[in-house]
Amino acid sequence: METTLLTSVEVARFVAQGFLRLDAAVPEELNAEAIGVLSAGIPPVPYGTPLPLAFPEGSFARRLVEVPRVAGALRSLVGPDPTVDHHAVHVREPQGGSAQPLHGDAIIDTRTDAFDVQLMYFPHEVSPAMGGTLLVPGSHLRRTNESDTGRYQNLRGQIRLTCPAGTVLLLHHGIWHGGRRNDSAERRYMFKIRFNPTVRQVRLWDTADLDDPAVPEELSTRFPWYEPATGRLEVYNRVAMWRAMTGFDGFDVDHWATRVSNRPRRIA
Repeated sequence: METTLLTSVEVARFVAQGFLRLDAAVPEELNAEAIGVLSAGIPPVPYGTPLPLAFPEGSFARRLVEVPRVAGALRSLVGPDPTVDHHAVHVREPQGGSAQPLHGDAIIDTRTDAFDVQLMYFPHEVSPAMGGTLLVPGSHLRRTNESDTGRYQNLRGQIRLTCPAGTVLLLHHGIWHGGRRNDSAERRYMFKIRFNPTVRQVRLWDTADLDDPAVPEELSTRFPWYEPATGRLEVYNRVAMWRAMTGFDGFDVDHWATRVSNRPRRIA
């Protein structure tokens, strides 16, 4: 199966933003099949089921994750042979439902040297009236407890997803998000899969551009909801994540991690 791995710049963007968006990545023939499959439901699997056992060869879900752009991005982030933590079909009825509180998934998970990836697949166009999924870019490394953020109705710089059919989002497991209500006359479908890595998540992507100046630029990105001082915490957390993902303990942005890790041994 031909796949294209992500570049270092793309992975750095994922580390900074907490998500990667693949617009119209899934071919139309698979999208046309999706509504019937998702309406019928996809059988659940035990937590941590190997991907080939969770989704047998030829199944809709298996063909979805084998779409070249999707497969290449997944391999770049979680590596080969991931397990399926769980999956779910989310349906919002026309003119129905209330907005889901802003939340993060599984925030008891405080790993800094590993992360799960959640795939969200949208088989049809998501219009503004359909609501879609709300994301807060750069929130994935700001640890909160589940729906502690649910009291907030809007944050500066938030993204309410509108997208063409066949779009796939790949999310860091900690990103703040929430499903919006559906004010349209159409059903809204979303299929979610959470993947657990089984290999160390170190240099799994195409590292040919690892020294590209655009990498630290991506990792330095600030988002509108940050306060000037607390935004430094996010940069520091990204540096720690990038060091773990590259195996390069000397990497830094604006000396933040270097000064914090400084433990002099020389006696004056």
